[in-house]
Amino acid sequence: MEGARPGGAPPGAGPGSFPALFPPGLHGIYGECRRLYPEQPNPLLGGPDPLDYVSMYRNLGNPALNVPEHWHYVSFGLSDLYGDNRVHEFTGTDGPSGFGFELTFRLKRETGESAPPTWPAELMQGLARYVFQSENTFCSGDHVSWHSPLDNSESRIQHMLLTEDPQMQPVQTPFGIVNFLQIVGVCTEELHAAQQWNGQGILELLRTVPVAGGLWLITDMRRGETIFEIDPHLQERVDKGIETDGSNLSGVSAKCAWDDLSRPPEDDEDSRSICIGTQPRRLSGKDTEQIRETLRRGLEINSKPVLPPINAQRQNGLNYDRAPSRKDSLESESSAAIIPHELIRTRQLESVHLKFNQESGALIPLCLRGRLLHGRHFTYKSITGDTAITFVSTGVEGAFATEEHPYAAHGPWLQVRASFFPSSSFTSFLFSSFKKQSLVFPLQILLTEEFVERMLEDLEDLTSPEEFKLPKEYSWPEKKLKVSILPDAVFDNPLH
Repeated sequence: MEGARPGGAPPGAGPGSFPALFPPGLHGIYGECRRLYPEQPNPLLGGPDPLDYVSMYRNLGNPALNVPEHWHYVSFGLSDLYGDNRVHEFTGTDGPSGFGFELTFRLKRETGESAPPTWPAELMQGLARYVFQSENTFCSGDHVSWHSPLDNSESRIQHMLLTEDPQMQPVQTPFGIVNFLQIVGVCTEELHAAQQWNGQGILELLRTVPVAGGLWLITDMRRGETIFEIDPHLQERVDKGIETDGSNLSGVSAKCAWDDLSRPPEDDEDSRSICIGTQPRRLSGKDTEQIRETLRRGLEINSKPVLPPINAQRQNGLNYDRAPSRKDSLESESSAAIIPHELIRTRQLESVHLKFNQESGALIPLCLRGRLLHGRHFTYKSITGDTAITFVSTGVEGAFATEEHPYAAHGPWLQVRASFFPSSSFTSFLFSSFKKQSLVFPLQILLTEEFVERMLEDLEDLTSPEEFKLPKEYSWPEKKLKVSILPDAVFDNPLH
């Protein structure tokens, strides 16, 4: 990667002494910190898991650019510090080191504050824990729904955007390239604007408002007004951007489910083992043997996510939304790429019932207005990992739903359930091995522009979900489509 700075031992470290104390992958990152803060010692705050260290520095800002004094935090551990495969797989020096990035955070220094607060380090640990557990990486422009003040106070700063750190440059370490992504605290209204439009657009607006971040996007936890309250004209820029560009949010992880309301076939020979939503069909003996043989031949297939990591992941209160690919195609989401051909099948459905919790349902208007009306798609990936709902507009490349058959499910013959197979040690092995491949049975809903406009009118109250009581149901009988907004408890029930 061009522009990566070579890493070396920190100034003052004698030959051999630094490697004895710190892992080799730390050298380059530490050297970049020393470049910015040559007079400050390295205040490494150790973390048990998952970050090895978090450094904290006092940054004097830049009065000429209206950049205030602030605390600057830098993480160590999302990149590969060791190179021995103990934490990250070493893939060479030319690619990303570990996850390819470290996190930074800039917090406005309060008057009289002599030491940096430690809560940002805990925040970084929480984000790093999500990355390690989900193996989803962050990109500039991503946003994280935190739903709580970042410092556990009464602050309006309750969510985050991510962008390139304005001072720290990519560095070359012995184990690959490391970039630096800065956490930027934002209000709920600013998060919603990023969802409806895009994160980069909101970051650019924040840079124009000194009290809301300014050029270096410094977080001020005492900020009591959104950028739209500070400058109402900024909302016009967001509205124009949404109208012109649509939304870059192409998917989220969500509490969702779907049911096939079509009448199941009565013919035993056609009673395949497809699990539609939560209603598995019967297996014939012939099907069982065919699936068992296919599984036996397919166990060595490399495991990859059926859906690309464009989705939000919800874990321990974290809702992470990203869209690294701006290509409006579903080709990369096809389960056929990783499942034996014998297990792949597309089924057209006559009638479907979609179910969402309140938070997920509130994003349906964004899906329709910001994505489908711009010729794009939007995916809800169930947090349980066993189903997905993708809304597509006409003309989206790679869609298997059509105007003639607007509801279609495509994927393996079944979501593996232990009760489908006779009890045996071999069956248990097949089940546990196949389950590791994280199969999902995706449903596609193709909506014409005319129907999208009608749905937007009927679903208008979803933009103010606090004003209606759950459960809430919407139905379009002539389209054979029903949508329910349900309490979280319904989805928390494992029998749902």
